[in-house]
Amino acid sequence: MSGVSVSQTEFHGIRVRVDSALTVDQLAQRLRARMGRADLVQLGVLAREAATEEEYAREVERRFVGESGFMLFAELDHGAWLSRFGVRRQALRWILGNPLIAITMLRHDVTAGLFAPVEILLTDRQPEGGSSVTYLKPSTLMGSNPKVLEAARALDEKLASFITRSANADD
Repeated sequence: MSGVSVSQTEFHGIRVRVDSALTVDQLAQRLRARMGRADLVQLGVLAREAATEEEYAREVERRFVGESGFMLFAELDHGAWLSRFGVRRQALRWILGNPLIAITMLRHDVTAGLFAPVEILLTDRQPEGGSSVTYLKPSTLMGSNPKVLEAARALDEKLASFITRSANADD
């Protein structure tokens, strides 16, 4: 094939699991309460209509971002279809993030957009009870650009704090 080049880069991500005494439903409720809800159409309209970066950032914060600094972009309920195959588990895969966080990485390497926004998986723990949140630590996925890594490490901390605070049954 003329004009085509394919390259591969191996990397090793770190999977994080946060266990909670809360049920999946309780944990999902706590996480949702601390997140905003993304409206992808309105985010696109805002990106086209905002006169400045500052106006865009201000409106994103005001209209879409929750107290955690994140917004929920999408939710996939794996548990809804798993039961068709005899797997009786709760499993919710969420895509969450914030374009104002993503830009701190993407401005230095647009390929960081492969892992921003981030994804988490909420599952029930069987047989012990409670729930878990599993995710890949963002900084382990973003490549080796020092500026991207610095921003991704800040995202690591923000995401970990959001999840552990929400998962704490005593909070």
